[in-house]
Amino acid sequence: MEECKLSIGTLSEQVLIRLAKMLDNSTCGWRQLSNAVSEQAKFRCSESELTSCSLQVLSAAGSPGRTLLARLADRSCSLDFLLHCLRKIGHQEAAQYLTTTVSELIQITVQPQTQRATVGGRVVLTCRAFGPPGLSYQWFRGKEEILDETGSTPELVLCPLAPVHQGPYICRVHHGGNFIFSQWAHVRFVQSAGPSSGCSSSLFPGSASGLHIILQPRSQAVSEGDTLFLECSAEANPPAQYEWYHNTVPMAKHKMRSLKIPCVTTAHRGQYRCKMFNLYHEAWSDTATVTIGPNSITDASWVEVDRGSDSQEVHRSTCRPGIHPLQQMVNPPPSARNFYATDKVALLIGNMNYLYHTQLCAPIADVHELTNQLRQMDFKVVSLLDLNWQEMHSAVTEFLLLLDKGVYGLLYFAGHGYENYGNSFMVPIDAPASYTSEHCLCVQNILTRMQEKETGLNVLLLDMCRKRNLNDDIIVQPGLLKVTANIVFGYATCVDAEAYEVKREDVSNGIFINFLKRRVCVDEKVTVMLDRVAEDMGRCEITRGRQALELRSNLSERRSLTDQIQTSECSASHSARNLQWTVAHVLPKSLCLQFDCGVKVQLGFAAEFSNVMVIYTRILEKPKEIVSCCAQLIDFPEDVDIDLKRSNQETLLEAGSLLINENLPSPEVPSLYTRIRCLQRLRRELTFTICLHYTYSNMDDEVQERKPMTVGKPLVSKLNLHEPRAPRACSASSSLSLDAFKVPEGSSFASVGSASSSWTYRAQTGRESFTTDSPTSSRSANIPEETDSPELFEAPQLLVASKSLPHSQVNDTNYTFSDMYNFHSY
Repeated sequence: MEECKLSIGTLSEQVLIRLAKMLDNSTCGWRQLSNAVSEQAKFRCSESELTSCSLQVLSAAGSPGRTLLARLADRSCSLDFLLHCLRKIGHQEAAQYLTTTVSELIQITVQPQTQRATVGGRVVLTCRAFGPPGLSYQWFRGKEEILDETGSTPELVLCPLAPVHQGPYICRVHHGGNFIFSQWAHVRFVQSAGPSSGCSSSLFPGSASGLHIILQPRSQAVSEGDTLFLECSAEANPPAQYEWYHNTVPMAKHKMRSLKIPCVTTAHRGQYRCKMFNLYHEAWSDTATVTIGPNSITDASWVEVDRGSDSQEVHRSTCRPGIHPLQQMVNPPPSARNFYATDKVALLIGNMNYLYHTQLCAPIADVHELTNQLRQMDFKVVSLLDLNWQEMHSAVTEFLLLLDKGVYGLLYFAGHGYENYGNSFMVPIDAPASYTSEHCLCVQNILTRMQEKETGLNVLLLDMCRKRNLNDDIIVQPGLLKVTANIVFGYATCVDAEAYEVKREDVSNGIFINFLKRRVCVDEKVTVMLDRVAEDMGRCEITRGRQALELRSNLSERRSLTDQIQTSECSASHSARNLQWTVAHVLPKSLCLQFDCGVKVQLGFAAEFSNVMVIYTRILEKPKEIVSCCAQLIDFPEDVDIDLKRSNQETLLEAGSLLINENLPSPEVPSLYTRIRCLQRLRRELTFTICLHYTYSNMDDEVQERKPMTVGKPLVSKLNLHEPRAPRACSASSSLSLDAFKVPEGSSFASVGSASSSWTYRAQTGRESFTTDSPTSSRSANIPEETDSPELFEAPQLLVASKSLPHSQVNDTNYTFSDMYNFHSY
């Protein structure tokens, strides 16, 4: 029995009470124990803590010994160290009792993990524990005990897999009257990606038992100077590791599921493969061929071109339901035409933490997911979480400044919402319980303002409910829309219906994004892409009859989100937009701080969203006489939102961040991470204190040294979204419509220059710093980028909204309707 692996917190209450009774004496008891444990500074009790223990005798049920043990448990004192101290003070009775008790404890060291496999394959569920000799194992599927030959061993083997094997599994480890249950593990089926491996030891790539490839890298053509992005992913237990190969040569620096090479040259052309492996399995991805040429997009004949009703020409368009074939005139195809954007800009808003309505989980992951994909298509993305009424209005105003003639503009909103009389309303987080249109933002008003900019494409994706708001009888009359034939509305659900998110185990995404993320980067006309998303949703059992994507569009050209940006016609305005966007995405510069004790600390910054920043500290140097030290951040202003329980954490995951470690300090170098939210509410420069804790080798006491820091106004805080924008003449029907706002002369974007003169739901009521010298790419301006990482999300303590519904589960009929949540606030 390895006692050092157990802490006092693993002891039962009955054992702790008995130990406490042995320690509640004055000759060889809790006071002597408190002196003994103080040989380690973190267990030393202050005078006030000792007094608190003493006062327990005034209560009939009070126990000084029990209170001391509770304090030691809170500080993660190990049983090994407690036993050492009991022997040190000569308390033989307590030492003997603890030794006997620990020898009977059962501790699970390896928990069974959820696995996915194909019918006919092989799954091994493992549960291992240590404890007294002769531990016994019992496996259960649900409440039914498994009686086959492996059902009483640490490894349950299911082979060949049949439909009856699908379901939840748990293991009971017992010895005599003592027992403990493992965590639940689920066995789920996926469609076979190749020949079944059966129960043999030979493994087929892509369908190996225990390692299933769910995303393959794709061949592509890029230009010199472009960014090459390849991606693959596998589900495995233990989690898969990745190793990329270029023309059969391993790429030593690329060991993540995504391969990103900025500014490619002809040396990067060739074949790429990824090896995915863990302790037991290995599989290779498909080969992706990368060609490097002078042009990223070659001339091609478009498959489909839609024309307006007055047009006399339709090229290879297909008949839509309700349109007679004779209404379409087929002429010889015209010369191929490539559409392009003068720029691409997106505003993504995700509202979760509502003050008076249902709290939502999925918008953080949905905005994060869509941000990643839009950046891959060269969109300048402004991603914001949890905005109130004023902040949403100001954010939209700043977004409009980034639009100009020929620009593709995309607005995505995830949160509570409703629809009245054909108008859609986005609900801010501070909307009252019985809100009306005056408390919300009208999407049609925003579209009117977008049209004033003569945009090339207007895409509005509304991930919210569209139920009627019975509290609102006002008929809002937005400005008249122009016949621009470039508008696309993608509604997550139908009229008078609700939108849902899935909340089950490690999944927390909106239904809409679960399907959209698989299609959004495809080089197809926007309407065709959304049609395919609608078809995918229609094939899913849990959404059928409850949520269906609705597409409204007058788009008459083959415009795609993947269209190339061409700036030759308006290079000056393009440069202005780059600078405008950059203003809202500037991070403080990384700093190296020298403390008086000789310790050097690095302070770094990374952007998770446009209004969420992660600050990390790491020790670069320390004198030999200092045995331990760490730099923590404290004293943040009240304007920003800090979760004190999740600040100064050793991993990004523990800090609640969706960022990955790839572009942050090496995991081998210990760092502490703190996540700063709601930067849009910062009214003055961001200030905080770095508190250095360190201990000398010849001293028991911990020493502290502090340095105050001021890092300016990072990211979107520069825009002062909390300040109202100056109003202009507005419609009497909607005094608070978006038309009531114009860009003030003092706006942060306007001060830089304007090109033309950078968002569970969804119901009603109810990286290191960068410079701005060459702000030419939205993907490279804010490093590290917001990328997804299964390795991070496989950790046992997950941020609720940090993992998306796996592609292999999109049509998983095992999800039940109880797993889906809609969001009314009535």
